[in-house]
Amino acid sequence: MVLKNVIISAESPFSSDAVSLIDELSECLQDITGDSGKNSFDANDVCNSRGKFVIARDQSGKAIGCGAFRPINETTAEVKRMYAKEKGIGIGNKILSYLEHQAYDMGYKTLCLETRIVNAKAVSFYERNGYKKILNYGKYAGRANSICFEKILLF
Repeated sequence: MVLKNVIISAESPFSSDAVSLIDELSECLQDITGDSGKNSFDANDVCNSRGKFVIARDQSGKAIGCGAFRPINETTAEVKRMYAKEKGIGIGNKILSYLEHQAYDMGYKTLCLETRIVNAKAVSFYERNGYKKILNYGKYAGRANSICFEKILLF
């Protein structure tokens, strides 16, 4: 089954739906990696003209996923807090594609991200979506349990 009617829009990362989705993601990450990822996301980083937080909703308006990006520099943004409540039905693909187009429209040339190597589903998801492994950057440099990716935005 693929979910066809997904509505994605920019929303506050402080809304009740956003907080619920982020908390669910943190629980999933804690179970998979042993780390919730909470220390790697500051909601204020996506509340500016160069960042974005989005929520995906089904046709009834129920929040079913989220994602964000924050600026790294003038041409690169970092994907953060990607989450889909249901796996395998295309929600994550739709959110990521939306974020990529939004970032491109804002002038970004590249998106980068970090995930944990042990999070095999996330690693596979990003590879399927055209992300290429890069050297670990920023606070992830030298962390053997992290893997970093980037995608050049060409539309």
